[in-house]
Amino acid sequence: MSTQTRARSEDDRVAATPPPDVRLEGVRKTYGDVAAVDGVDLDVRPGEFFTMLGPSGSGKTTTLRLIAGFERPDEGRIELHGSNVTGRPPYLRDVNTVFQDYALFPHMTVAENVAYGLRVKGVRRRERAEKAARALDMVRLTGLGDRKPIQLSGGQRQRVALARAIVNSPRVLLLDEPLGALDLKLRQEMQVFLKALQRDLGMTFVYVTHDQEEALTMSDRLAVFDRGRIEQIGTPKDVYEHPQTEFVAGFVGVSNIIDEDGRRVTVRPEKIRMSEAATRGRPGTIADAVFVGMFTRYVVELDDGTRLTVVRQNDTSPADQGERVHLEWNPEDSFEIPDTPKEGA
Repeated sequence: MSTQTRARSEDDRVAATPPPDVRLEGVRKTYGDVAAVDGVDLDVRPGEFFTMLGPSGSGKTTTLRLIAGFERPDEGRIELHGSNVTGRPPYLRDVNTVFQDYALFPHMTVAENVAYGLRVKGVRRRERAEKAARALDMVRLTGLGDRKPIQLSGGQRQRVALARAIVNSPRVLLLDEPLGALDLKLRQEMQVFLKALQRDLGMTFVYVTHDQEEALTMSDRLAVFDRGRIEQIGTPKDVYEHPQTEFVAGFVGVSNIIDEDGRRVTVRPEKIRMSEAATRGRPGTIADAVFVGMFTRYVVELDDGTRLTVVRQNDTSPADQGERVHLEWNPEDSFEIPDTPKEGA
């Protein structure tokens, strides 16, 4: 194959690769002396459920607002579907946002709420009604269009907000802690529903949460934020099993940080075996035991002073506080924490 032919083939391959639905390059946003977003680089692939995870004040919500256009970056570039939108207002970006507080109009019916954006765009009444009805079908609220928001449960109101956001068929849906106001059982049900909805729509979801379980359960990939920076990007499995920084190891689930032969390594509690009769492994004493339904969480103080967290399914005899035990784990279940964060898959 000639050099020219190879170059043309490479150009065709690059041209056939769609640009990310969302791209951030060197994005920075400050409020006074505080860098809320501090040099963030990020690509979100088309059709991906991407989660921005982090504690309060980590920069995840500000990043979402920058993507939506509600805030303007001090530095950097924001692209949507390959187009530079850094200076565009929200209404000129092909995105919609779902908030935690629903933001429904109480004096309008459910169908009127869903169709509001279409009305603003000048869509005719009959087409508005048809599109609103289809959107309500998608979120499993068929037949509830004539009700007022106050007549619905919290979970139903959140689904109305979702229907209103998807009725315009945006390329990207931004979700800012949308399940935060719901109780645990309903939140878990909505996690399953949201993931199924995203898969059915084939739409790109960018989701913000501080809840690690939500992020691990729903995401194709996730970014862990801390102090305005991204600590790690990867699949839920990669981020959980191979944390790249001590912060990620401690924030995403529970992890034990151990000094081994001059290295800092992390071992997840469920990977540690605890035996009351064993003579192998590291000896220690149970300092605390907490019953958590399906399992018990133990804190074991080793003889060298290290305290490790261990979980054990409640299908065996429980161990008691003050009892002597031995702990061991497979070498392949401990992972060294690098000095600098790395991007995952």
